[in-house]
Amino acid sequence: MAWRLGKAVRPPDGVSETLKSFFGDAVDHVRVVEYSLFARLHVRAIATTRRRSIFLTGSAEDFFTDPVLMLHEYCHVLNQWEPGELTTMRYLGECLRRGYWDNRFEVEAREFAADNAYRFRALLAKHMR
Repeated sequence: MAWRLGKAVRPPDGVSETLKSFFGDAVDHVRVVEYSLFARLHVRAIATTRRRSIFLTGSAEDFFTDPVLMLHEYCHVLNQWEPGELTTMRYLGECLRRGYWDNRFEVEAREFAADNAYRFRALLAKHMR
């Protein structure tokens, strides 16, 4: 789609293996788009997600070297968008009620990333050898 301009990028092999070890095969369908116009339209965002997609304002290389950010964004896609818990209207409603930082979807993704960062980094180190 023209409004999502950017370049779809596959994770490097070691990162892909780590994501599969951590999340299972569900990660195969997640598209990562670097330098996304769609993401840049979200003021001050580093990344934004939709069902089956992660849109980055910057490079995929930077994203794939940031384990906490990867966990945060994959949490949005796999744990929130995929089961249908997260929708655009629910997200906007949460932002209006609680603001961005206290939005329950952001709180959940931050907690997920913090709770799993050690394990994910260990898997990443194992697969990047």
